[in-house]
Amino acid sequence: MKIRATQAIMECLLEQEVDTVFGYPGGTILNVYDELYNYRDRITHVLTAHEQGAAHAADGYARSTGKVGVCFATSGPGATNLTTGIATAYMDSSPVVFITCNVTEPLLGKDSFQEVDITGIAMPITKATYLVRDAQTIPDIMRQAFAVAATGRPGPVLIDFLKNVTAPSEMIEYEFIPWYENRTWGSVRELNQSHSLKAPDPDPSDIDILVDMIRASERPLLICGGGVVRGRADKEFREFAERMDAPVAITVMGGGGFPGGHPLTTGMIGMHGSEASNVACNECDLLIAVGCRFSDRVALDPASFASQAKIVQIDIDRAEIDKNVLTDHHIIGNAHRVLELLNQKIGHYRHPEWKERILPLRARRQAEDTGRLTPQQVLDVIRRMAPEDTIVATDVGQNQMWTIQYFHFDYPGQLLTSGGFGTMGFGLGAAIGAKMGNPNKVVVHTTGDGCFRMNCHELTTVEHYHLPIITVVFNNGTLGMVRQWQNLIYHQRYSETTLDRGPDFVKLAEAYGLRGRRVHNVEEMREAMAEALSCGCGYVIDCVLDIDEMVRPMVPGGAHITDFLVK
Repeated sequence: MKIRATQAIMECLLEQEVDTVFGYPGGTILNVYDELYNYRDRITHVLTAHEQGAAHAADGYARSTGKVGVCFATSGPGATNLTTGIATAYMDSSPVVFITCNVTEPLLGKDSFQEVDITGIAMPITKATYLVRDAQTIPDIMRQAFAVAATGRPGPVLIDFLKNVTAPSEMIEYEFIPWYENRTWGSVRELNQSHSLKAPDPDPSDIDILVDMIRASERPLLICGGGVVRGRADKEFREFAERMDAPVAITVMGGGGFPGGHPLTTGMIGMHGSEASNVACNECDLLIAVGCRFSDRVALDPASFASQAKIVQIDIDRAEIDKNVLTDHHIIGNAHRVLELLNQKIGHYRHPEWKERILPLRARRQAEDTGRLTPQQVLDVIRRMAPEDTIVATDVGQNQMWTIQYFHFDYPGQLLTSGGFGTMGFGLGAAIGAKMGNPNKVVVHTTGDGCFRMNCHELTTVEHYHLPIITVVFNNGTLGMVRQWQNLIYHQRYSETTLDRGPDFVKLAEAYGLRGRRVHNVEEMREAMAEALSCGCGYVIDCVLDIDEMVRPMVPGGAHITDFLVK
């Protein structure tokens, strides 16, 4: 049947079972928004305060639900405001389809008002970009974009429609095809194949080699990476770890891939990794990394990283193999499928001596009782008072590391954090997306006073949509992680990191129609958390911390993984 081109865009969203879109309208995308008005009973649109907030919200929605997120923006600055969010999703393999509109065909390439080559700009930070010049191609391109975003190693895709393509007069032939019934896409089938949409089946001989390596190992260590989370392979990974009876170190992106409170968990690995994880990495004889790309925050010195061990990397993306750390063996494939095959072939092992060496190192460092509120105390209160399935979205820096260290994450999508790109201001947008996708779960946003300033205007989105998101500000009056480096490495030369300025975060919350409280001790924190959980609206808890509170431990970049600068 023939329908309007913009109607086809909406119908294609419904094909993909999209029920929520985040965005911000503008001139070139008005035809799309006008059509969206007709679908307002089937597609919920969340209007954010800024396009970057919309991008992070769509990303948080995707990470927390396992679905593809969707984000709308107009041309020019509207589209370029998405780029930080696109890069954030790309670095962390989060499936989001970004839809923008550009100027009309006659104005293209003439430096027209709000014209920008967004497909060219976004090309290095997406899996694919499409510039739609012909309305007849809309169904094929929309279907392909969602497939590329979600299949194989997930990631963001951008579709840019010329405004004339979305004109009300543009009519196209369209047939509704649910995503689960059709995966051929007609004329674009060859393009689909070029994107390697389907994850490769693991080579059975590679599985057998690893089974033999496991059998021979006396001191195995597993690393749970982001691929376990993205592949929703947590159950298979847990069975694998328990069969091997091996300690499990967890990357920042691996949070939720293996239970944080499991007896085999050694905690975070790398720059701010636990002593147990980093020492185990240095002393193991077999290291198996699942869905981990060995970034510079994990393998700080690639040459010395687990140099005494046989290193095995399991990853869906062939490009990640041997990119940062040379491996002794690797398996290409989806973490879920690889682990499923391994679990069918390995037996049950026991490594009591190895565990007795590593697991006692997990003991928490006892903080000195200074009478001041500490990050550990703040997070202990949150962990004990919030429901076990609470979703936590973090910003970047000290607040991020403290949250990951002291809060146990037990399932994929429970931790939302910008691990690869390190995007300050990510957390509140991600929390909004998570709450929209998980309305029955408590969502907590942890942030620093520096990060919160960057996107605190999204509190207006929290208020308007009645989202009871709890924002916890680790307020130490400084750009804490940068100051920590200045303290330890730059001879206490605190160049432009002291945040001796407004706003008053409690008054800011109140200005947006929300509630808030400043806390100085554990008892006040408990009272504020109880109020935040029961008030039914957005709530800001401003936690006053010492300016020189540090993330411990810390290994400087480029150093051996056990060369702790501070413990």
